[in-house]
Amino acid sequence: MLKNHYYQGLIEAGCDEAGRGCLAGSVYAAAVILPPDYQNPRLNDSKQLTEKRRYALREEIIRDAVAWAVGIVTPEEIDRINILNASILAMHRALDQLTVRPEAVIVDGNRFRPYGDLPCATIVKGDGKYLSIAAASILAKTYRDDYMNTLAREYPQYDWLNNKGYPTRKHREAIRLHGITPYHRKSYNLLGDGQLMLDFGD
Repeated sequence: MLKNHYYQGLIEAGCDEAGRGCLAGSVYAAAVILPPDYQNPRLNDSKQLTEKRRYALREEIIRDAVAWAVGIVTPEEIDRINILNASILAMHRALDQLTVRPEAVIVDGNRFRPYGDLPCATIVKGDGKYLSIAAASILAKTYRDDYMNTLAREYPQYDWLNNKGYPTRKHREAIRLHGITPYHRKSYNLLGDGQLMLDFGD
């Protein structure tokens, strides 16, 4: 059973991101504030759930949350500030959009930059330990999947409908054959050969 709170007695926002390891597309992050006594035994780390279950849970989270929001950082920004900073920025952008101001923040992983003067804690595998982080992982994942599915219609050759921008063999083979799109992260080793694509152009 996942826990409700890390900080007892405070309005706590859980944060997580999706798309950090992808070769293409924006990185998405979500921030979620759940009711203090909230329970949902179906909530878990989004990676442990089927796609159908994730989308069903997204509707429950949106219905039940005190507040929720999604933050986005583009591939151009990722190339400029690096993916760690971009992931943190996406979380900050999600927190900025919350309609209820949190009094504390808990984040999946081990790296974060303080959000204003709020107490914050990083929790390794937090999406499998705390409900609000699990909820954030589901929102970030499903909204990013929706975005990648839209891009896949524009660039079907990269198989983004299936790989969502992650470095599969088929994705890398398409980069080798067709070059890169405006959505690829040029600061990444896109072909898996140790070479960056910064000189590849758009």
